[in-house]
Amino acid sequence: MNELELACDNFRKLLLEQMQRLEKMDGEPTDYSAKAQVTIGLADGDGIGPVIMQEARRVLHALLEQEIKEGTVVLKDIHGLTIENRLEKDEAVPKDVLEQIKTCDVLLKGPTTTPMGGTMESANVTLRRELDLYANVRPVTVPEKNIDWVFYRENTEGEYVLGSRGVELPSMAVDFKVTTDQGTRRIARAAFEYAKNNGRSRVSIVTKANIMKKTDGKFTEVCHQVAQDYPDITVDDWYIDIMAANLVNETIRDRFQVFVLPNLYGDILTDEAAQLQGGVGTAGSANIGDRYAMFEAIHGSAPRLIEQGLQAYANPASILKAEAMLLRHIGRAEQAQRLEHALQECPLTVSPVEPSVTCTAYTDAILQLL
Repeated sequence: MNELELACDNFRKLLLEQMQRLEKMDGEPTDYSAKAQVTIGLADGDGIGPVIMQEARRVLHALLEQEIKEGTVVLKDIHGLTIENRLEKDEAVPKDVLEQIKTCDVLLKGPTTTPMGGTMESANVTLRRELDLYANVRPVTVPEKNIDWVFYRENTEGEYVLGSRGVELPSMAVDFKVTTDQGTRRIARAAFEYAKNNGRSRVSIVTKANIMKKTDGKFTEVCHQVAQDYPDITVDDWYIDIMAANLVNETIRDRFQVFVLPNLYGDILTDEAAQLQGGVGTAGSANIGDRYAMFEAIHGSAPRLIEQGLQAYANPASILKAEAMLLRHIGRAEQAQRLEHALQECPLTVSPVEPSVTCTAYTDAILQLL
């Protein structure tokens, strides 16, 4: 069999795999109010992960002290989600680590390193697929600039679902992008439900449907089908390039409220949005599925800070904002609100560029405000 036939055979296997994935997609959301006990997994990750997760643990213990004592909330450390262990086992998420995570209801996770090159995919991509965490939710708020955005990024499809499993031929490499009706419908439904339940009147669909006519065209089409069930919400379409410009356009950006967009575009655009808020170190992220949910900082493991010996000055704000989202997700709205208020009121700023306030000192200030 020549190289072209091998490539075609590989593509056929990928298509069959994706069709099987569709068959497992339907589920019922977890009702945390009905659970006698909620288990929160805590995974440190790589680089600055253990540093910021140590502070996240302190805050969780302070906010949930009584429930932890009573046993209605359990904090469970997840071991082995490190680049060293993953490389040794040659698995993006080792099987035994994944089984540990599946014993939890939700996961608070430090950043994980993805090797450059090779075939090992991102641990995040693996977790999103294995736990079917289809909605990546990222809020960005800058009150003084009248910015109050919530991004609903599709989390299990697009370029990332098969991004490490493309085809290489002599002088040519091809990667694949996947968009399904079911996958798009559920992320669109999540975005419109959020808008309806939180007094938002506008949802913006962001694609490149004029170029990616099959995949992005389908995404746009299905989002508009879902929109018909929400007649009180205004829907508009934007291309990813002009929306990237709109976010820094002060004459238009305050009109936007909720965004729904495919995986890769959501990854890029939310980092840009976070920069307007103060940097990727200031933004948290939720990965929501029907059975499981994962919460994390949107930044990476920051190996440069480790190399420079500046890990003590890593900013914990992003992981703490993710922690607030976790608390709200499991029905602890009062504790979430207290943490959000403390984050808003904290007078300290952590920056490795100007290392004066440590990660621990910042968390000390947050605990005092709590």
